[in-house]
Amino acid sequence: MLSSFVADAPLIREPLHAPVAHLIRGGVVEGIHYGSVVVLGADGRVEFQLGDIEAAFYPRSALKPVQAVAMVRAGLPLDGELLSLAAASHSGEERHLAGTRRILELAGVGEDALRNVPDMPFGPGVRDEWVREGRAASRLAQNCSGKHAAMLYTCVLNGWPLEGYLDPSHPLQQAIAEIVEDLTGQRIARVTVDGCGAPLFSVSLNGLARAVSRIASAVPGTPEARVADAMRAHPEMASGAGRDVAALMRAVPGLLAKDGFEGVQVAALPDGRAVAVKIADGANRARIPVAAAALAWAGVSPELLTEFQGEALLGGGEPVGCVRPVRSLEPVVVSACA
Repeated sequence: MLSSFVADAPLIREPLHAPVAHLIRGGVVEGIHYGSVVVLGADGRVEFQLGDIEAAFYPRSALKPVQAVAMVRAGLPLDGELLSLAAASHSGEERHLAGTRRILELAGVGEDALRNVPDMPFGPGVRDEWVREGRAASRLAQNCSGKHAAMLYTCVLNGWPLEGYLDPSHPLQQAIAEIVEDLTGQRIARVTVDGCGAPLFSVSLNGLARAVSRIASAVPGTPEARVADAMRAHPEMASGAGRDVAALMRAVPGLLAKDGFEGVQVAALPDGRAVAVKIADGANRARIPVAAAALAWAGVSPELLTEFQGEALLGGGEPVGCVRPVRSLEPVVVSACA
């Protein structure tokens, strides 16, 4: 059921980001990552904020769980591994390719119906093997192919045209936009094109956190709960082997998490507590350490988060520092970096 209240769109402005992480080398701050962080309590209220959580921004692939909910509400019958794949930024492993082919088969369409951009697999190891084998970039290997296959399946089920399914005016994208506004609780500020070719909707960081909170805490059997259950049960299908976002979901019981390009990370617990992170410069190395600190702020045991301190900074091949969240973001120290 759609929410009865949707707030105005967030303002399009230069975000007022703040320092969220320090690069510490040999006990000296060598660099600073700016960004924004929001922590929501189980009641949906903002418990902690840093930077600018209300400016319009692009969630990138962190919005995929919301898009998947929209497709399930529109009749998409997938569950389990295939529904997790529909919300995936996958690594291009064979299981991801096979799953995407299966969704297309259920839809009764071929790979040539996909309109995401051809690309090499996202996973570095998988991509290297792909290159060694002389395989070319393909739409199937591109990290959003599961979502695109699910979009085609949703169109088939609703009698919507396959041609132009990525156009913002297409019935599928109109249905997705409606659910984006419903779950975030705010109007979309602007629509552009994501890297894969699909429409990308601009909301606020706070709105994104609200949406993921609602999905993670939804009543069993609802479209939201089906997406959350699928991703939690099959985190590697929504990402890939060795991916930090899958490891985070496995480390924290009941956690739903999704990453996005340009330094975006969301995570939410079954009781509705949620965090959302945007690293201003898009640096991936700050994304998970800052998200882990935000989860600790939200009440997740730091003992569950110790492996998410981020990559060590090396000197002469030995660790001499790390990326450490700013002190205000760490009520309980997660990072071992001095």
